[in-house]
Amino acid sequence: MSARESLLDAAFAALARRPWAAVRMVDVAAAAGVSRQTLYNEFGTKDGLARALVRREVDGYLAGVERALAGQGDVRERLGAVAEWVVSAARGNVVVRALVTGCWSSWLPSVSLAAVPSSSAVPAQRRADGALPSPGELVGVVRDRAAAVVGGGAGGGEVGWTCELVVRVALSFVVAPPGEGGGGAGEWVRGVLHRQGVV
Repeated sequence: MSARESLLDAAFAALARRPWAAVRMVDVAAAAGVSRQTLYNEFGTKDGLARALVRREVDGYLAGVERALAGQGDVRERLGAVAEWVVSAARGNVVVRALVTGCWSSWLPSVSLAAVPSSSAVPAQRRADGALPSPGELVGVVRDRAAAVVGGGAGGGEVGWTCELVVRVALSFVVAPPGEGGGGAGEWVRGVLHRQGVV
């Protein structure tokens, strides 16, 4: 594992113990087993570390969407898998939950979604300093990726509407989980798509 990944893992783990404002760079470096200078060389500042952490979680979330779409089964099964991934990723990762809902708690890094000027020599950091997606933009990215797999094109028309509906149903399970025996997001999506004959 690279020093950068070790540092991002250490920063993410620190969020379980204290609010981001109380996370110290020296502690992140020590937890990752690298020097503070290595940390600063990679990220520049604590804000740079925060942006890189958020960027990594965005990338991981979207990689999970791609895995769900590449899975076995018909269209309903794969869209159901996307819904399940959206819910499980948001429930299991506080940064992903904030990204998909737009609700950032005081425990999390406060990062601007707009791009910030970057003079970093580290390509991964220059990418992290670029614009970060809003919740609505993430819905659009997932919709478009699903529509490309399901319908062979970008997110317009009936296929795009169906894919966006799947993502929005999944997000409703994130913010308002069903009660006992209410079923999961994937089950709901598969059932609705089957009954409506949408895909």
